[in-house]
Amino acid sequence: MKNKSSTKSDVKKFGLKPHNNKYVEEDRLLLQPKDFKPSFKGWTVEGVLNPAAVRLPNKKIILYARIAESAGVSHKNLMACPVISTEEDFRKHFHELHKGNVFKMGGNVVHLTDGICRLTTISHFRKIVLSEDGFTVEKIHQNPEFIGKIHDGRYGVEDPRIVYLEGEGKYAMTYVIVNEKEGVCTSLALSKDLENWDRKGIIFREQNKDAFLFPEKIKGEYVALNRPEGFFEFSKPSIWISHSPDMIHWGNEKVIMQPRKDSWEEHRIGGGCPPVKTKKGWLIIYHGVRNIDDKTIYSAGAALLDLKDPSRVLARSPKDEPLLTPSSHYEKEGFIDNVVFPTGAIPTLDGKSLLIYSGGADKIISVKKISITDIFKHMSSKDLH
Repeated sequence: MKNKSSTKSDVKKFGLKPHNNKYVEEDRLLLQPKDFKPSFKGWTVEGVLNPAAVRLPNKKIILYARIAESAGVSHKNLMACPVISTEEDFRKHFHELHKGNVFKMGGNVVHLTDGICRLTTISHFRKIVLSEDGFTVEKIHQNPEFIGKIHDGRYGVEDPRIVYLEGEGKYAMTYVIVNEKEGVCTSLALSKDLENWDRKGIIFREQNKDAFLFPEKIKGEYVALNRPEGFFEFSKPSIWISHSPDMIHWGNEKVIMQPRKDSWEEHRIGGGCPPVKTKKGWLIIYHGVRNIDDKTIYSAGAALLDLKDPSRVLARSPKDEPLLTPSSHYEKEGFIDNVVFPTGAIPTLDGKSLLIYSGGADKIISVKKISITDIFKHMSSKDLH
């Protein structure tokens, strides 16, 4: 059943302010499935979503977009489920794990008579070149740039975040892997040119997603935000901070932000865009989820972290008002309805605004321009918890 957008009664019920993304200066649908060619004949691009974003020295912006594809249905009662099967050439990378009569379907998982089809889609990353202003697509690389491997995303790679490590001359990409044994984890890859990647393997084990590094060391250590999941009866999914001497071994961890009751983020929160350094602190855009009756809504908020101690939250979006919420038709209806999921934030060349790149309804990519001054006005130092 399709989810429906929030109503006035929902707003009243949860004490939320009516919201029409009032801070957004410009909002544009940037990329959608029809812009991309399937990897194989008979396959379908189901979604282009949740991109990493980074600005190059030539001022262009590069997106690493997640492309979700399905292998199609052989005929009426048969379904193919893709999985990485070899380390060879990409054209030989997949086989169909299961074929059989579908007897139960739930969400994006299909159970078959001869086993379990774990996912009906498989994801990889493709590169997109944007103009300096971040609103014009100049080139789409139709060949996959980064794909899963047998031991590093056999069922696909998802939701990348990229930061340029100042002073080290390299990019660090965190991304989600889906494996049969390890489950859902976060892996790390490093590159000097955004083309050749040195895979370092898992850095945050199951089930930990929405992780990204800070773009520079703090007090001599690498710092990352991440979102582990445990027993919901004890604590809802929250944002944690972790420290590392080498980007591989992580520890000194603690929770810095949790979902707030009776708010737009009361069910769970997680990291969105890697931090943007400002004079006032590290600015992050994160996502939050609330459930209203049979509707699940993904919105986005902002938070400001202390420059020297990013475990200190200085300000945050109010409980009753997210920074962004699904408003356009391409965010309200798609593969999963009512989703705005920011994963990349790039300052404009004049430094006055942020370009926020988001997945919409797990189907498309949008870009939203918001004044940094307005984001600061939106946040509050009250009601942080």
